[in-house]
Amino acid sequence: MRKLCILFCSTLFLQVAVSAQQVWTSDLILTPEKSNFEKTSTYADVMQFIQVIREKSPYIQVSSIGTSTLGKEIPMVILARPAIHNPAEAKASGKPVVYIQGNIHGGEVEGKEASMMLMRDILLGKKSHLLDHQIIILVPIYNTDGNDKMAKGLRPSQENSPLETGERENGQGLDLNRDGIKMETPETRGLIQNVVTAWDPQMSVDLHTTNGTWHAYSLTWAPSYLYAGEPGTYHFTNDVMLPAISKDMKNKFGMFIGPYGDYSTREGWPLKNFYTYNHHPRYIVNQFGLRNRMAILSEAFAHERFYQRIYSTYRFVEEILEYCNTHAKEIVQINHAAESAAIQNVLKNAGRTRKGVRYKMVPSPHKLNGFRTYDYIPFSKPDGTKTYVKTGNVVTYDSVTYYGSFKDTVSSLLPRAYLIPASQSAIAEKLIAQGVRVDTLTREGTVKADAFIVEKYNRSPRKFEGHFMASAEGKFQLGGTRFQPGDFIVDLAQPLANLIFYMLEPQSDDGLLTWNFFDAYFDRNNVNTQPVEYPIYKLYTLPEKQYWKK
Repeated sequence: MRKLCILFCSTLFLQVAVSAQQVWTSDLILTPEKSNFEKTSTYADVMQFIQVIREKSPYIQVSSIGTSTLGKEIPMVILARPAIHNPAEAKASGKPVVYIQGNIHGGEVEGKEASMMLMRDILLGKKSHLLDHQIIILVPIYNTDGNDKMAKGLRPSQENSPLETGERENGQGLDLNRDGIKMETPETRGLIQNVVTAWDPQMSVDLHTTNGTWHAYSLTWAPSYLYAGEPGTYHFTNDVMLPAISKDMKNKFGMFIGPYGDYSTREGWPLKNFYTYNHHPRYIVNQFGLRNRMAILSEAFAHERFYQRIYSTYRFVEEILEYCNTHAKEIVQINHAAESAAIQNVLKNAGRTRKGVRYKMVPSPHKLNGFRTYDYIPFSKPDGTKTYVKTGNVVTYDSVTYYGSFKDTVSSLLPRAYLIPASQSAIAEKLIAQGVRVDTLTREGTVKADAFIVEKYNRSPRKFEGHFMASAEGKFQLGGTRFQPGDFIVDLAQPLANLIFYMLEPQSDDGLLTWNFFDAYFDRNNVNTQPVEYPIYKLYTLPEKQYWKK
């Protein structure tokens, strides 16, 4: 059996090289390939591979998005033909940037390995055409610290394949895929500043491996979900691009992929419902929708073997790149239309339209047919209760309700701008770190503003990612608000309007209030015993320009 596995693994991953009539030198063979897929690459292995391949091609540039908590440079690889060295050159080229990110969770290593295989095939194999109409940026080992904390048993659902993996969290013990709003890790700050803001990728792909349900797909996907953002980017990704890629994966490679989610046998069997994950912009992929850009979550199937998970991830990213290469202009046009729509909505509808700030998961318009899953059979436990046990039989079911959409449960009036007192400079700095334009007022004045009066302030009794998550209940009151020199104003008529709105609204389910950035202020003002004014004010007209810093 071991000989058969070795033969299959070798055949699987050598087929790319054979079809391309390419024989790699030994220094281009990856750690999984050298170890019969029993090991994954360390940080040193990744850096060595990047150093080797950069010496073999003129179309690769190597940079860094920053330094991790434990002092590791996080490598960023830029593939372009002709070579591109910086964001200014990328913009001048007219080609969109596609960003591929692996290893955000240290134990989910398939994206890391697939990214390096793609580098090899694009730069040295027969996939150079993928650079015809796009620039590709890869960060193969985003969580450098977590990757190298390798041990056995950290990913039990992966059935010791590979034998050892890293930890989910980064060097601070934080989940990098919950840090999109609070930005407390060097990895997130580096990503936003040195990739998202600097290079402005039109499509981003975040590579994971699921720990969840025993569905029977080689890989599942999700778009950047639609909630408070513009609909165009979501509908193109979810309704056009991903279904087309799913069809191609089946036709080209005999691989079944589908929407991401989980089900529970506690709801009975056969399954009736399939649920995706939350819409929150703390998740990197979901934040891109608020940025008027497209993004895709990739989740390899944990219950397949390591080589299969790498292969499905490799093929999925390859097909994404093929699609983006062919539809580059269309993707850019849709993104820019969404950006324009966000700005125009503020200019035309501020003070007249409401947008959601809290959401619940609801069924999508269309049910899933031909849903693939391992079958379950019922049995009675000694106490007489019924439960289910998984079989090895793959079955398909129709008319499965997919909870893959979101509906607002709380909405708020869209303002023209936000006024931030100088005493809340940390909030202004957090917005600036996200790429938001923040201006400073230079003179004293008065403006009509909506102030939110917090009547009840709730904090979770349990910590989540180092925070006692907060929420506020209360009401808005319109009145006169004085501003002073040094106060900040955030004109919402800018590309990140929807992100700003979601971060600053006091009742947002994933804003800065949620992450305790106002706790000290509320505690000083005895929020537990009296109503307290939220220290961010909504303006429906802008102060005259004479009050602004030039």
